[in-house]
Amino acid sequence: MDAMHIVFIASEAAPLAKTGGLADVAGSLPHALQELDHRVTVIMPYYRDIIARAGYTPQAMDDTIEMWADGVQRHCPLHTITIDGLRYILIEQNDLYNRAGIYGPPGGAYEDNLLRFLLFDRVALEVAARLGDTIDILHCHDWQTGMIPLLLKTQYQHHPEIAQAKCVYTIHNLAYQGNFPAEWIHRLGLPSHHFHPDDYEFHHQINCMKAGIASAHAITTVSPSYAEEILTPEYGCELDGFLQNHRDKLSGIVNGLHIDEWDPQTDTAIAANYGPGNTAGKKACKAALQRNCGLDENADTPLLTLISRLADQKGIDLLLANAQQWLDRGYQLAILGSGDPHSEHLLGQLAAANPRQMHFHCGFNEALARQIYAGGDIFLMPSRFEPCGLGQLMAMRYGTVPVVRATGGLRDTVIDYGESKSRATGIKFNDATAAAFDAAVEQAVALYRNPRIWARLRSNALKRDSSWHASAERYAALYRSLLTT
Repeated sequence: MDAMHIVFIASEAAPLAKTGGLADVAGSLPHALQELDHRVTVIMPYYRDIIARAGYTPQAMDDTIEMWADGVQRHCPLHTITIDGLRYILIEQNDLYNRAGIYGPPGGAYEDNLLRFLLFDRVALEVAARLGDTIDILHCHDWQTGMIPLLLKTQYQHHPEIAQAKCVYTIHNLAYQGNFPAEWIHRLGLPSHHFHPDDYEFHHQINCMKAGIASAHAITTVSPSYAEEILTPEYGCELDGFLQNHRDKLSGIVNGLHIDEWDPQTDTAIAANYGPGNTAGKKACKAALQRNCGLDENADTPLLTLISRLADQKGIDLLLANAQQWLDRGYQLAILGSGDPHSEHLLGQLAAANPRQMHFHCGFNEALARQIYAGGDIFLMPSRFEPCGLGQLMAMRYGTVPVVRATGGLRDTVIDYGESKSRATGIKFNDATAAAFDAAVEQAVALYRNPRIWARLRSNALKRDSSWHASAERYAALYRSLLTT
């Protein structure tokens, strides 16, 4: 099979800049595709200070792209860096991209985000056209690049290197659609004849995600179940009817992990290394986590863990409704996260009142996250919706048994004990209620108290293949199908 030339265009990509799962996909899937012998380039904005803090120093290219945007002629120098064999090209525009946040201040969004990312989209298309060979696939991600399929169809057909490229558009989270006032249409030169309900108009506003859905050759989501869920009013975020009209090009492919980076057998951040067939180190990791968090050091106490954005989507209210009774039952809690200020306050209060049983770290700390994945017994993900989820994959990778709500990627990646006692990797519950969540945790704790059953659950979780290989093959097959039709 001939190698394909694939260009990923994304607003963030690990390890250079990350706010969530989009960055993990944009940084990991290209590696897996390269291992299948395809040529891949990642294009993203140059967040100068953020990337420097991540420890990377891109090199300036001898190339600058001129682009008119919102009444200003902008000069966009290009930079490049290669990480583990994967080439990134970064687009510089310091007043737009070199800011404290990628999308906005904490809890907010920059008012000029459409200008920021439409400029990026246009320059990225120009960059792709200069890569030297004909591009087969342009793979775009979330609302920030949703205009690219439309622009390619309407305004960039004069570039022969990209004119025949097929656009794949991945929805990582339908809740964030990129809605902006219609006045930007003329300010940014958007194709006004596509501003109607069957394209990117949404309640008289611009909707960038609708543009991507309407014009892409294929639409993917990050799990098969989420692809089904977004066709329903409950999960469709008012786009379910629109998506129904495009369902023939919609599919779901579950995310993977960069398993070399998430490996308890080699992880230097945890107290002891371990893996399938040699789990002794996990006991040491639990003891170290209890000590570091100020919890009573007891190997027999169930240690429940959670690493999450503190938001309604993540079911944090279900956690808060149950936390005190779990502490009353003698369980321990180790929680890492930030988000909703009220949730942060309540978790802080609980931890302060129960310092030997509960630890709450407000914010994010990667070393502590790895220690929680390795040291916990049970990992909690009570999400109301979860397009894919990476936390449950990381937890299973470290042999920590997940308790998850059966939605989206959580449904697809966790095998429930009730479904198969021999192959189970965790516990799932259906209703987004505090009672259903508590019942699932109690079932997990009961299994934890049976060493034989728990050892099998933990072993199954450790052995689960969460690599990108299978998913990359599915993406490659999708790309190939577009090129042969």
